[in-house]
Amino acid sequence: MTQEKNMKLPDFKLERFFAKYEFSAPYVLCSSDPQSISIEELLALEDGSLEGLKKQYLGYTETKGSPKLKEELCKLYENIYDNEILVHSGGEEGIFLFMNTALEKGDHIIALFPAYQSLYSIAEAIGCEVTYWKLIQNKDNTFELDLDFLAKNIKKNTKAIIVNFPHNPTGYLPDLKTFKEIIEIAKENNVIFFCDEVYRYLEHDRKDTLPSASDLYDFAISTGSMSKAFGLPGLRIGWTASRNQALLNKMWSYKDFTTICSSAPSEYLATIAVRNREKIFKKNLEIIEENLKILKEFFKKHENLFTFSSPKATTIAFPSIKKEINIEKFCVDLVEKKGVFLLPSTKYDFGDRNFRIGFGKKTMKECLGKLEEYLNSY
Repeated sequence: MTQEKNMKLPDFKLERFFAKYEFSAPYVLCSSDPQSISIEELLALEDGSLEGLKKQYLGYTETKGSPKLKEELCKLYENIYDNEILVHSGGEEGIFLFMNTALEKGDHIIALFPAYQSLYSIAEAIGCEVTYWKLIQNKDNTFELDLDFLAKNIKKNTKAIIVNFPHNPTGYLPDLKTFKEIIEIAKENNVIFFCDEVYRYLEHDRKDTLPSASDLYDFAISTGSMSKAFGLPGLRIGWTASRNQALLNKMWSYKDFTTICSSAPSEYLATIAVRNREKIFKKNLEIIEENLKILKEFFKKHENLFTFSSPKATTIAFPSIKKEINIEKFCVDLVEKKGVFLLPSTKYDFGDRNFRIGFGKKTMKECLGKLEEYLNSY
């Protein structure tokens, strides 16, 4: 009997909230992806790419991913080869395949929290015991980790430590020393280290970019995606990198029951994007840098209402509200009255004071103007 037949997944709170407002609200201010580009703009990055797209065969692709795409993806790592990469239909599929092949009912995992819900809900649905490793939120709205908590909560049946760096929704990024200490705890206890790295290369100072977990530990699993650092979520291409060949092969086999293979045109376009990654990253980071200046000024002006700390990475931050009001009620009232869409912390099951705000889009300044109108009448 397959696990899927027994697995009952809960509603994905964040995605259900996005489904309600993302495409109807005129001012989306909580997007986690950077400013995207058109197919025409992507093809313009590389001579001859249009002709190549026209000639792209629309048959099945290799189930592990296009060899050309995997060749380029390897260049994002130091010690990963093309046979150690599995391409998926979006980053979410990689999480799903990992959870359903590495974990069994009765296993224990430690999951960083708050987090994108699939990083713990799938494990819970399988029947795993989940310990939530909560980020410590300081009074100034900065975040930090408690490594002692991690070490003390390792059990005999602990199978994996699950993290997301750079972090959604806070933008938190550990320093290299802390990151290596986490991996050392995983090594000492012989547990899998699963690191969601979809925001890697969106560090606001590139000197802060961490090595990939898969480069540092044989039992690490790293996931990447075209959706975040590349700003190309419409391609629906993600991947897993790992030197744990046995687990990667199990995920590959399980993929036969999900998507089998990815879209051929998407893999072709993703290959172009990875080859031209520095141009894409530069464009995204320039928008982020400009928007952060505006965002800091906005929160400085409204420091009586909000507590804001600028993160070190990603396109998102997690400010908190000072007034005694439920943040979900605030966000719903805002989107229904002014069409400004913010994401409340309740959709992460992380209290009722924080909200996710995005600063990777060119529309951010306009959206803040509408938020300002709401606050003036609040």
